[in-house]
Amino acid sequence: MSIVVADTCSKWYGHVLGCSDVSLTVSGGIVGLLGPNGAGKSTLMKMMAGLMTPSRGTLTVFGASPFENLGVRRRIGYAPEHEKTWDELTALELVTAMAELAGVPSGGKAKAAAEHALAEMGMSDAKHRRVKGFSKGMRQRTKLATAIAHDPDFLLLDEPMTGIDPMARIDIIERIKKLGKAGKTIVISSHVLYEIEALTREIIVIYRGQVLAEGNVFEIRKLIDRHPHRIRVDCDRPHAIAAALAETDHVASMVFEPGVIIVETRDPDRCYDQIGDAVLAGAVSIDAISSPDNNLGAVFEYLTRDGGRQ
Repeated sequence: MSIVVADTCSKWYGHVLGCSDVSLTVSGGIVGLLGPNGAGKSTLMKMMAGLMTPSRGTLTVFGASPFENLGVRRRIGYAPEHEKTWDELTALELVTAMAELAGVPSGGKAKAAAEHALAEMGMSDAKHRRVKGFSKGMRQRTKLATAIAHDPDFLLLDEPMTGIDPMARIDIIERIKKLGKAGKTIVISSHVLYEIEALTREIIVIYRGQVLAEGNVFEIRKLIDRHPHRIRVDCDRPHAIAAALAETDHVASMVFEPGVIIVETRDPDRCYDQIGDAVLAGAVSIDAISSPDNNLGAVFEYLTRDGGRQ
């Protein structure tokens, strides 16, 4: 069953376009919503959360409109990008209140749910401290706890790693991955490529309000294979690799560095095979082989080149 289905969904604010003809499907697991600031990520997430309706087209969550269906909204946990909150409350008071608003019965059940959520985010030791004294990382953890306190099936996390230190980022990424392994469907937005890459291989690339690509990062890479694909080979005889590839029609260029050859190819599978043949023939000994283009940075650079779809 698809969790989210958007069909030619657009949203505008007066003359400002937030999303334009977005069509996508989210079926489960952790999905990264990747795009620069101002790309339309927050607008799309707010529609998924039921906080606003499309100006045109449709968007459903669990088969219904999240804006109109209270039962659907209670299955959604949302951590917005903004920091506005009730700073005079303690973390436990804040998360308890948000759990009650999400439908957890008031009193002991809501408090227990809040304590569990704070523990899941590593905030048990600070649960009785007031939010106004929290660091950026502690605020982010508390915000994530408010999103999971009512045990939702679907989580929307809008830039949850913004402004936090590297160690806290690693820890939060691991906690989000744990939620995914527990069966939650999670859409997490970021403009930082390696954050998404550390969480998932399933991505949606959004740029200027439009979805440029959707799916597995390596499948998306196939969309841009008309551009040369770089393969870096660390080896003892770079020129032996060059000789093995010299007569092929798929190699666009070769660059030599000490103990390294970087090949640009239009057919990476074929290129890998021919490099392997050279190794099997004893012509060269390889220390490492890698592709600078098999990462989200390269995907994003190519897909957003010239401001649109390739």
